[in-house]
Amino acid sequence: MLENLSEYKIILASNSPRRKELLSGLGLEFEVKLLSEVEENYPPALQKEEIPIYLAKLKADACYPFLKKDTFLITADTIVWLGGKIFGKPQDAVEAKAMLRELSGKTHEVITGVALTTLEKQKMFYAVSNVKFAELTEEEIDYYIEKYKPFDKAGAYGVQEWIGYVGVENLQGSFYNVMGLPVRMLYMYLKEW
Repeated sequence: MLENLSEYKIILASNSPRRKELLSGLGLEFEVKLLSEVEENYPPALQKEEIPIYLAKLKADACYPFLKKDTFLITADTIVWLGGKIFGKPQDAVEAKAMLRELSGKTHEVITGVALTTLEKQKMFYAVSNVKFAELTEEEIDYYIEKYKPFDKAGAYGVQEWIGYVGVENLQGSFYNVMGLPVRMLYMYLKEW
């Protein structure tokens, strides 16, 4: 499958082991390029889906000096959005706890922006999933943070971890998007490249 990409060396520029795992599921040969610290800052006027798209492009721009004619670059960024507020990666346990308290009992959006980049062109897209959390107790929040240390995850949680098993009441949209990469949508864009 995806023979149309056979002329390219596919690179996933990401520090996320989950994105690597998800992209592997498509059966593609690719290499992972770890990103050096890209400041994930964005203009304050951006809203919702504009933010992860902007950050995915920012990551692609950071890799531009390494692109060659046969390079196909995939970058992505995921945010959690609730009530007009972005939930990025928590700095520490205190911030993680505050995020999970705020998400508890509510439905939030998980939005992943993806940039597909070659020297000739760039396409960007995003996916949105709605996640409804059950009411989480302080004990459950503390247990999850202490055991799983979700400091590299938007919204301070990984849906594929313990908190997803016990806390997610409902999910509309792509489960894999909530993990960090909307694989079905990515596959469709890759087929059309």
